[in-house]
Amino acid sequence: MSRWAVLPAELDPRVRQLVVRLRRLKDHSGLSLRQLAARTGYSPKSWERYLGGRSLPPREAVEALARALDEDPTRLLALHEVATEAWGSRRAETAMPTEPEILSSEVTDANGSRSPGRSLHVALVAGAVALVLALSTAVLLVMRMSGEEHRPPSTPLAATAPSAPASPSRSAPPYTCRLERIDGRWYAGISPTRGAILANGHAGPDVAEAQCLLRRAGISPGNIDGIFGPVTEDAVKREQRRAGLVVDGIIGPHTWKALRR
Repeated sequence: MSRWAVLPAELDPRVRQLVVRLRRLKDHSGLSLRQLAARTGYSPKSWERYLGGRSLPPREAVEALARALDEDPTRLLALHEVATEAWGSRRAETAMPTEPEILSSEVTDANGSRSPGRSLHVALVAGAVALVLALSTAVLLVMRMSGEEHRPPSTPLAATAPSAPASPSRSAPPYTCRLERIDGRWYAGISPTRGAILANGHAGPDVAEAQCLLRRAGISPGNIDGIFGPVTEDAVKREQRRAGLVVDGIIGPHTWKALRR
């Protein structure tokens, strides 16, 4: 059994779940990183990054690992899909330096010394940007004040702004379960899917269908709201445990089959 390094604390839980699963498969196979690389076509260094949580493995690498270890790739790919979404969100949050930071960076010439001409140019550009922003703000302020002057006195200021639509309450489920048994399978009348991959963080009619079927099986998924949260995930795990499936909290073809029978 390998002694793995601790995963980075900032790693998203959904990415962490994928990495932990890949580590377990690698340990169970007894293969070294070099042997794993020979079977999958991805270098030992690549697998070291993937299994260390420093880089997200591509979908093809996950499929190659599943084939090499004679593992069903369906659940791994479901975990990879969720991890990819989380990884993309994380990278989007890492913004590039703002414009003032770029403009204030020191400019040097080819010899490594600071160039006064370039510095002056950068300062002028920064000043122009600041001036444009100031003028834009002033114009918007004048337009707003002008609009308020022409507003009828009897009309309250707050009344002129359209009210934002109220967000749907999680306590008022928008879905209704209409359970019906067709050709030996249970359906809730929301979605006919039998193979959609669902995990924590997903939402929609497929999730609501699964929630209805969980409730029919005597396991409470919380509200029938179409939102795959921790309560629904716990209910899925309980159903998987009862059906003798892999307990990972992810709904795939095998879990759908257990829910609809």
